Amino acid sequence: MSTGEQGGSNIGPLDIGRVMAALPHRFPMLLVDRVEELILDQSIVAVKAVTINEAFFQGHFPGRPIMPGVLTVEALAQAAGVLAVESLGLAGSGKLVYFMAIDNVKFRKPVEPGVLLKLHVEFVQKRSRVCKFAGKALIDGELAAECEFTAMIADPPSA
Repeated sequence: MSTGEQGGSNIGPLDIGRVMAALPHRFPMLLVDRVEELILDQSIVAVKAVTINEAFFQGHFPGRPIMPGVLTVEALAQAAGVLAVESLGLAGSGKLVYFMAIDNVKFRKPVEPGVLLKLHVEFVQKRSRVCKFAGKALIDGELAAECEFTAMIADPPSA
């Protein structure tokens, strides 16, 4: 473990098992394959390997497969979920991270099969129940999408 630039503990990489321990998502909605770097209370760099086997490519779009933009934003949100769960010590607590708002979304480049989508997310504001994030999705260092979003930490709905 090392210390980040502003004092946060640097953990990672995290494999898919650790990602699945932090998130409730499963196939086909799990959109984070691994975490390259996580600086507690600060930021995360995660990866989504985009393959032609993704179910959404069959219909979006036949002959010109492009990952839906909303799924790129969802991948950023899931990376933020891992960051929040690890930073707030919620792993194994059953708490969920729910989207509350998405702002200033911009799509700059299509996400096609065969790329590694790098998900860079940082805390903008962190409280015990509501967190704000800024995220960027990059392909080979080029900006594919960016957004700001807010999430709430809550108990899962009762059955």
